[in-house]
Amino acid sequence: MAWGYILIAAVFEICWAVGLKYSEGFTNLRASIFTVITMILSYVFLAFGVKYIPVGTAYAVWTGIGAVGVAIYGIIFFNESKEILRILFILLIITGVIGLRLTSR
Repeated sequence: MAWGYILIAAVFEICWAVGLKYSEGFTNLRASIFTVITMILSYVFLAFGVKYIPVGTAYAVWTGIGAVGVAIYGIIFFNESKEILRILFILLIITGVIGLRLTSR
């Protein structure tokens, strides 16, 4: 269940990071409220996960999943660069997250 908490936390991290874009510097009230709520939920689930998983591993996996998720969201919805090197580096982050998961107890 601990890895489930980290995964849920990472999904909320993607939500709040994308929400920052839509909040337009916290001038869009609805998007700002969404961002703050998902930020809090992300930290709460991260806290649940680090009760059972080493904090360094949990944090690295959480941020890695979040970074990949936001990067992919940006490519799909914000027309961000699809350059091959960018995709390669995203794949490297995914490889690191999988490696951390496989090497943790």
